[in-house]
Amino acid sequence: MANIIAAGAHGAHLAPIEPVNLAGIERLLDLAFGADRQRRTAYRLREGMDFSAEASCVAFDEHGALVGSLQSWPASLVDDDGTATPLWLVGPIAVSPERRGEGIARAMLRRALTAIDDTGIPAVLIGDPEYYGPFGFTAEATGEWRLPRPFERHRLLARLDDKRTLPAPGKLGPATLRLPRGGQIVLGGWSCR
Repeated sequence: MANIIAAGAHGAHLAPIEPVNLAGIERLLDLAFGADRQRRTAYRLREGMDFSAEASCVAFDEHGALVGSLQSWPASLVDDDGTATPLWLVGPIAVSPERRGEGIARAMLRRALTAIDDTGIPAVLIGDPEYYGPFGFTAEATGEWRLPRPFERHRLLARLDDKRTLPAPGKLGPATLRLPRGGQIVLGGWSCR
């Protein structure tokens, strides 16, 4: 993805996450969510996984300073029969406090959801329904899902197209796949052996 001006984000430019100093993203996440952020349930959901560059991005201001970050992660919902359904776990989404309210988070989310939609794999996140509802996220499909740590049920949101359903009940966690002996599976840019 080339650097693009983020529509409605007051001069912020979106870019791929690879060229960015990951330490800068970590500092931004600490600033946005606190140094104890890694105790949150969402961190257990992406434990042991790498974010997907295709569905992640950063935002820079007009001077090249990092002002936003969004990471998306491979996850899965394992139903009670042990069948894993791949999902995208969206977040964390962080914006520098002095740039909040300028549309940077919304621009990054639109960019990530465009990439996610191209994979055909549903997205899930933990967040405020009022904010994420206009992007198609709802708690309707997640009512019987289990997570590895406590969470507020109304904040566990999924985004599905009209033809897609997800198992219920099930346990949400890092991506898990049972592969045939010697096989390879590619899901939304994830190559697993």
